[in-house]
Amino acid sequence: MLVPPPLSLYIHIPWCVQKCPYCDFNSHALKTAIPELDYIDALIEDLEIDLAAYGLNEGQRPLHSIFIGGGTPSLISPEEIGRLLQAVQQRIPFSDDIEITMEANPGTVEAGRFDGYRAAGVNRISIGIQSFQDEKLTRLGRIHGRDEAIKAAERATAAGLDSFNIDLMHGLPDQSVDDALSDLKQAIALNPPHLSWYQLTIEPNTLFYSKPPTLPDDDDLWDIFEQGHQLLAEAGYVQYEISGYSKPGKQCRHNLNYWRFGDYLGIGCGAHGKVSFADGTITRTVKVKHPRGYLNPSKPYLDQETQVPDSERPFEFFMNRFRLLEACPKQDYPARTGLPFSTIAEPIDWALAQGYLVDNGEEWQITEHGKLFLNDLLAAFVDEDEDD
Repeated sequence: MLVPPPLSLYIHIPWCVQKCPYCDFNSHALKTAIPELDYIDALIEDLEIDLAAYGLNEGQRPLHSIFIGGGTPSLISPEEIGRLLQAVQQRIPFSDDIEITMEANPGTVEAGRFDGYRAAGVNRISIGIQSFQDEKLTRLGRIHGRDEAIKAAERATAAGLDSFNIDLMHGLPDQSVDDALSDLKQAIALNPPHLSWYQLTIEPNTLFYSKPPTLPDDDDLWDIFEQGHQLLAEAGYVQYEISGYSKPGKQCRHNLNYWRFGDYLGIGCGAHGKVSFADGTITRTVKVKHPRGYLNPSKPYLDQETQVPDSERPFEFFMNRFRLLEACPKQDYPARTGLPFSTIAEPIDWALAQGYLVDNGEEWQITEHGKLFLNDLLAAFVDEDEDD
């Protein structure tokens, strides 16, 4: 029987100062002033519609976490972020220990602004630094420099937030192993409770895709990862997901809910949502992508609504769950998918035989061997009878 899991909320702010050449997110470079008041009003109405449509306005499922992403959410004033969060709490209860994260870029956060966001209700900031080397930041299209990046992290510490994250990339154009490790050492020196350290990938529909830069070769990438992982471990960071490292107890709860196949409402331009129901239904939603369409009062906010068929649930569950390095409680599978164990008996037996998983009776644990062959492992849960 499907048991509705913890519920989170994702809020998308679509604007940024300029589009970075590697970015494939739904973001739009500013051409005029942000319609801040109208957009916050629209977000509140969007939430009200979702809560009513999915029977969540009765307060039986409080919000476990909120993540305000983008784009560049720190282009929105602390006052309007405060109005938004207050409106959300008036419409759906917050859990006592709710985590509220907001993304911020160093180039858009002046002195003292973190204090304003904290007063508005934000208790976790994710700072998009990406590199501490000015030349690399220019290549990445970032609007901040090394000094602004360091000051932003110091301000986050001084603001007294529950936690903050530094986003840092490696495998950058023409980046040496020493360059990448120097960036990581600087990030560690700032002592963030959480570090997202991930490799740059070239995505379709980006400037880097049409004009590919020269990236480090596979040997250098492996050296960067291996030596970087050791640096992080020595500094007290624990890797808990593919690109997520944290001090003990400082994992990102919002991301954990995603990877554990939890539920989340998505409001704002292009935001995705997933809601599970006790009758076994799992609904996915996508909101209107472009700000012009989203803010058009004659059009709905909802662009797509689909039901996740039983045949796709095993793959979706494990695609998320095996991103985490923690063991997966077996009972999470029927509780989160609504399906019996018999639907995965064959691929689980195969994965155990291949040494991709181990079974301790109560949990499945992905092995080091399984991590190396993750695509093969996940492919085992794809329903071969599905139409392409």
